[in-house]
Amino acid sequence: MAVQLYFWPVQPSGILSNKNALLLVTVAALGYFVDIYDLVLFNVVKKESLQQIMVGASAETIKSTGMYLFNYQMIGMLIGGILWGMLGDKKGRLSVLFGSILLYSVANIVNAFVVDVDTYAVVRVIAGIGLAGELGAGITLVSETMSKENRGYGTMVIVTFGALGAVVAAIVGAEGQIIGAFLERIFGAPFANWQVAYIVGGGLGVLLLLLRIGTIESGMFKSMIDAKVERGNILMLFNNKDRFLKYLKCILVGLPIWYTIGLLVNNSQEIFAPALDIKGKVLNGECVKYTYLGLSAGDLVSGLLSQWLKSRRKVVFLYLGVNLLLVIFFLFFANGITANAFYLLCFLLGAATGYWAIFVTIAAEQFGTNIRSTVANTVPNFVRGSVPLITMLFTALLTINITNTIAAFAVGILCIGLALWATFGIKETFGKELDYAEVVS
Repeated sequence: MAVQLYFWPVQPSGILSNKNALLLVTVAALGYFVDIYDLVLFNVVKKESLQQIMVGASAETIKSTGMYLFNYQMIGMLIGGILWGMLGDKKGRLSVLFGSILLYSVANIVNAFVVDVDTYAVVRVIAGIGLAGELGAGITLVSETMSKENRGYGTMVIVTFGALGAVVAAIVGAEGQIIGAFLERIFGAPFANWQVAYIVGGGLGVLLLLLRIGTIESGMFKSMIDAKVERGNILMLFNNKDRFLKYLKCILVGLPIWYTIGLLVNNSQEIFAPALDIKGKVLNGECVKYTYLGLSAGDLVSGLLSQWLKSRRKVVFLYLGVNLLLVIFFLFFANGITANAFYLLCFLLGAATGYWAIFVTIAAEQFGTNIRSTVANTVPNFVRGSVPLITMLFTALLTINITNTIAAFAVGILCIGLALWATFGIKETFGKELDYAEVVS
């Protein structure tokens, strides 16, 4: 089978006016802010929420239940990545952008009032489905509506600002008393911190939907509607060898990001701080907060470097190299440091994995307009969905009687090695024209 590229004329470079482009970037950035807020919020408040819901349960039971619920959220994100991606190519990018925000906002509010684990699990699946759509839709929309030379700035702003949602989640999850007191005066009932955190997330999403006024659809997508090409067919990513390998490599490029977040950072309190004999109390919420502050800084720098170097791939190589060095230091040279020094290390790890914007942009720029949304939504969610597999591999290595740090290092070498191989194998996409479709003959 040969892959053919079909081009059609669009309005001058498909570029919107500065005002409209700014509005789209603002909406997408705020949407991703709320998206990340909810994505990390569960890990921040799961212990507190489950202690209230499962009164009298042991610490081990609460821990296992938390992992169970997190896996349900990941399942929802995998499902949502496919559904929203296909919908974005069939019905439009805006419908996905706002539909996903609405779904995870409602799920957030409902989550504040769950009273049993089964309901909690259902809500996390629904929330996961909603969370899966916003980033891919936002990146696709902005990539198709800004000039090919400057679209990197737009995606940089989206992810840089969005990563700060994790910081706010950590703060609200730990210090929600003021907002809780306000809600109690309105409704006449007390609210726990974890309930306040979920309500705030849902409320922010609902407020964000008001910004929908004035946003318009991608010109490339509207031009494609009249073209006789198949849109949103996920099978196109698997029925051609070259296209499948390109898609697989796009996924592998992002593995080290969620290896760092999902394994090293999320398990700092329970596994790595004790293993490294960290002096002082280490809290997962604080680790997440500092890591995402680093991610935000890293995404800002990587975006600027990409524009300066006029290359996506060079920046990814640079970040992968720095990430490897920091992982080695984290696992083998951080023994006995203070909790504050450990938090600084989490910040640096986050900064070294701050190429998330470039990673998703690379994926969006590799494929034609008729399957671009499908790719941009599924690729980051498959990377997020790799966390259970990474954790399972880490756990399996522990059964052969090696230490936590050695097992984590082995998994890290695999993830970073695959990412390096994938980055070598993909084409540079900086400044690439995106107004084309892919068809198979």
